[in-house]
Amino acid sequence: MAKTIDVRLSNISLRAEGKAYTIGTLSRYADQYEAMVETFVANGFGVDDCEFLVVDNRRDDQWDAFHGLNEVLNQAQGRYVILCHEDVRLMQDGRAELDARLAELTALDPKWALAGNAGGTDAGTLAIRITDPNTGDTAIGGPFPVRVMSLDENFIVVRKGPRIGFSSDLDGFHLYGADLCLNAEIMGHSAYVIDFHLQHLSCGNADATFWAAANAFTGKWRRAFRRRTMRTTCAMLPMEGAPD
Repeated sequence: MAKTIDVRLSNISLRAEGKAYTIGTLSRYADQYEAMVETFVANGFGVDDCEFLVVDNRRDDQWDAFHGLNEVLNQAQGRYVILCHEDVRLMQDGRAELDARLAELTALDPKWALAGNAGGTDAGTLAIRITDPNTGDTAIGGPFPVRVMSLDENFIVVRKGPRIGFSSDLDGFHLYGADLCLNAEIMGHSAYVIDFHLQHLSCGNADATFWAAANAFTGKWRRAFRRRTMRTTCAMLPMEGAPD
């Protein structure tokens, strides 16, 4: 049987055209998801121009992040799609603060497509604005916004207009934020860490599944960036990229 995405909308968010925000989440634990939604609603995301989409992973036929969140992006009505973990909690920063940060980002770089709260830069440094169990209230790498080459998956705002999505030839639950950033860059768009402060109740775990995903990720992108000559109907075009 084909998998389906379970879309559950809170009673304060009716599905309709012209939404400002879609909040999309992979969920394994109902209590975690409901607690997350409560903090969003309490901080300004419970009005008629917001919607909540959940990919129900509490069953055996689970979606992985790449394919499940692509379905969220496909179905989302919002101009901005917030992809977040079910164990994030909004605190003082809410709808008004995010509106302001995204307006600031648009004025700075009209081609931005992605914004988050943690990522890595081209220079090899980190930009982070978060509270989590490892480091507490953390703000490093600023002043924000900071342009980055990767974003952590706990919280990513996707600007719907550029139509950025995840790779269809990767799967699992790791590095999909980095994949999204690469796809955005290829399409001429950019990613940033912004000053939007929330709490993440867990920390990353670089276990065996992470390193397996890392091998698949680097293998895919090494193939994509390989040196080649592009044959078109009009010319042979040399393409320079990463070495094989």
